[in-house]
Amino acid sequence: MRALLREQYELVFGRPWPVLTAGLLIGALNVFLFAYDRPWTASDGARNWGDWFLVGAGVLDRPDLIPPWLYSGSLLNLGVLLGGLAAALCAGEFAVRVAPVGELLKGGVGGFLMGVGAVLAFGCNIGGFFSATSALSLSGVAMMVGLAAGAYLGVRYILWELERWPGLSQGRTATWGGDRASVQRWAGALLLLALVLVGPWLYARVGYVPQAGFLLFGVAFGVVLQRSRFCLVRAFREPFLTGEADHTRAAALALIVSLIGFTVLKVTDLKDKAEWVHPAFLHGALLGGLVFGLGMTLAGGCGAGSVWRAGEGHVKLWCAVAMFAVGASVTRLVLAETGLLGKLGAAVFLPGLVGWGGALVVLVGVTVAWYLVAAWNEATRRLSLL
Repeated sequence: MRALLREQYELVFGRPWPVLTAGLLIGALNVFLFAYDRPWTASDGARNWGDWFLVGAGVLDRPDLIPPWLYSGSLLNLGVLLGGLAAALCAGEFAVRVAPVGELLKGGVGGFLMGVGAVLAFGCNIGGFFSATSALSLSGVAMMVGLAAGAYLGVRYILWELERWPGLSQGRTATWGGDRASVQRWAGALLLLALVLVGPWLYARVGYVPQAGFLLFGVAFGVVLQRSRFCLVRAFREPFLTGEADHTRAAALALIVSLIGFTVLKVTDLKDKAEWVHPAFLHGALLGGLVFGLGMTLAGGCGAGSVWRAGEGHVKLWCAVAMFAVGASVTRLVLAETGLLGKLGAAVFLPGLVGWGGALVVLVGVTVAWYLVAAWNEATRRLSLL
């Protein structure tokens, strides 16, 4: 039995998971999460963290603010963070990695830009693009275009920096940990058991059963993301940088699975048709996607990607997550105070324009086109800037 358990453990944590398999799992998890309550997003929880910081600093007055340990979006992010940490420990891959100062600076700047873009588009690359497109919102497609443009500009900047300002990010990454793999594995196994069993039991014990579910979903996302290295930054960035298309294929597959699942839930009236249809079409989603795409390329992680990589010990991504939270909170506060929050666009539900079948054909067609363009570019390198 010990040999069998060791074999199964190594199967899960001893090698990376195929990224296409991760795409299927992420798409399915998002459908189940939507059926449970709401779709996946990272910016909502990050803004909750930022609001708590601003309240503590005396900048914001929010007596209605829900604590991070009870707010659904925050619990999803905490689950992703701790799930990524547990998976990294189980694989013996956790280490605190402090990048050079220039990289830390880019992490902070990139994170702040992600916060700004997420508010403009009513969601990050997960909530504003992935989940919004799945929910048949036209703002998701607009943000997709903006994300591609922002990633292109981000890659152009990185290449310019390497040529004209190479000293900014030079230096050695200081690393603590990464050894004592057996100790890490025991710690990771205990943490994972605590997250899956003890945490939900404690929430249920005090009457917060829905919160236990959000924590479990977040942990599941964190483990899948960490073991597969799945990242939407790479899905948008790599075609312009190296030409590699594996993550673009996986993202397209995840989107199609999520899109079909969301459509079934809405067409059968199990979920409200207007849910997650953001009032950001056209200019809010486009501009938000552009700013977010630039920010995630500089930071090296998107909304969810920054969170699970922070769980692995990357200090640059700690900076990105912290500034993502502050940027989202400050931007929403400014837009709300100036009255611009309600002027970012319209809520366009695609089936209302072309019917259910037409909406599916359009969105699946856009996703397949994204997949095929990435595959063509991988073979030809026509879009690669290197």
